[in-house]
Amino acid sequence: MPAPYVLMNPGPINVPASVRRALAECEDQCHREPEYLALQGRVREKLAGVFGVTDTYDPALLTGSGTAAMEAMVASVVGDGVLVLDNGVYGDRLARMAEVQGIRTKRLEATWFERHDPAAVEAALEDGLDTIACVHHETTTGLLNDVPALAEVARRTGRRLIVDSVSGLAGEAFDFAAVRPTAVCCTANKCIEGLPGVSFVLVAKGTALKRRSVYFDLETTIAKQAAGDTPFTPAIQVMAAFEAALDELKKETVAGRLQRYARASRLLRHALADLELDLLLPTAFLSNTITCAKLPAGVPYEQIHERMREEGYVLYAGPGDLRKTAFRVSNMGRISTEALGRFGPALERSIS
Repeated sequence: MPAPYVLMNPGPINVPASVRRALAECEDQCHREPEYLALQGRVREKLAGVFGVTDTYDPALLTGSGTAAMEAMVASVVGDGVLVLDNGVYGDRLARMAEVQGIRTKRLEATWFERHDPAAVEAALEDGLDTIACVHHETTTGLLNDVPALAEVARRTGRRLIVDSVSGLAGEAFDFAAVRPTAVCCTANKCIEGLPGVSFVLVAKGTALKRRSVYFDLETTIAKQAAGDTPFTPAIQVMAAFEAALDELKKETVAGRLQRYARASRLLRHALADLELDLLLPTAFLSNTITCAKLPAGVPYEQIHERMREEGYVLYAGPGDLRKTAFRVSNMGRISTEALGRFGPALERSIS
């Protein structure tokens, strides 16, 4: 069945038909039996392969949203203390996770509209803060952080680097060999174009891990899954859909998907410019997949949201107080050229 809406929220997204079929056709099965464990093994292999990290990173598959993978990464990979780079909702979330777990946490804050200065990051480091945590693509505003520059600070100062790339991997360039992060977390249901319910962490091989949680213990998860086992009951059918999404990504290639998303974002931004709607970020900071635009004077977000739903599109409000002044448009997922072409006229009708 075709999707009733073009989802222009930053995940969950419209997925390929093969992904929906895999979900529907996956048989009922026990997670301790060979059928599921073979599926899990294939997903781990394909996941590492599609990002070119088979020899350097261990995949840990989790049943849960991208937030679950974030929390597992913080709980397991941070040593004694963490410097969290906070310039949006998800940087704040990383810090709150560390604080709740009793980890020594220091925040370095920037506004939602600026990147962190690497020199300021280095200056903020203190003894006992052995990890730097950052967000790759901050979906608060669609800001793309300069992860390579932050990675250089981590290398120079001997710190671990953990990266929330929940809305980044497969949508934004990420050179694992150059960045050399200690761990990266992501989810199935954003740029990989799978379904909600499965997320993952890629952990550099040989990393010594902490045990601060039962469910989010990556050391046990990796060991069990590498041995053809699973610590807990996984979302079996969603995992089957994830495998189909990885097959689609391998066929398209990560480079090909980045190009497709870049073309889509250019079309959407041209449509916004034609309507004289200003963007919140400078061009240099813009991601491949999210555009945050100012609301037209006198037009509330609720009007745009409801009228665009009538046109067949789902948009996203700005977070927090930004809801009063801005809205977000995402081009993650399978959005046809025809749907992208209809977006501008539909938005024009929605704001009139």
